[in-house]
Amino acid sequence: MSEWIQNIRRNHALEHATVQLMVARLGPTFHLVGRAASDGFFIYGAIPRDVLTDCAHEALMRLKGGESYWAVTPLCGTNIVVTGMLSSLATIAVMKTTRKSKWDKAMTASTFAVVLARPLGRWLQRYTTSSDLERTEIISVEQRSQRFFKVKTRQIASESTLPDLISTNS
Repeated sequence: MSEWIQNIRRNHALEHATVQLMVARLGPTFHLVGRAASDGFFIYGAIPRDVLTDCAHEALMRLKGGESYWAVTPLCGTNIVVTGMLSSLATIAVMKTTRKSKWDKAMTASTFAVVLARPLGRWLQRYTTSSDLERTEIISVEQRSQRFFKVKTRQIASESTLPDLISTNS
């Protein structure tokens, strides 16, 4: 189970880096959504397959080269979830405790929560992503429909695990 979660975290980081590189290459006006999985990540959007392929390989190279900052992005859905939850909780808390003139206090609390959510979402991404991609390789980029892609990854055996694999196969 732990390896499964680690694979999702690694692929989440790779997805972030890939999307950021595509935004840099294609500009901010195209729309896409990414979702990490244990065996790669999905991209939903009208993008050229060759751009996705190039950006995924460049992202992997950059993350392997130590550019871990690509793993965290303000475009992540984690930020949206954190913002929605904090804003909702702040509004509910004010509405339950204040007797009169609730809306102005609720708006103030909600706005404060939105401001607080940005750094909290970025901090939380450190736990939902992992830039440890040394053993990760991209094995394919599949176009499953006009706007649906799957970048497949796998973990290659490290040199330290090769003797174990050889002795169990002998």
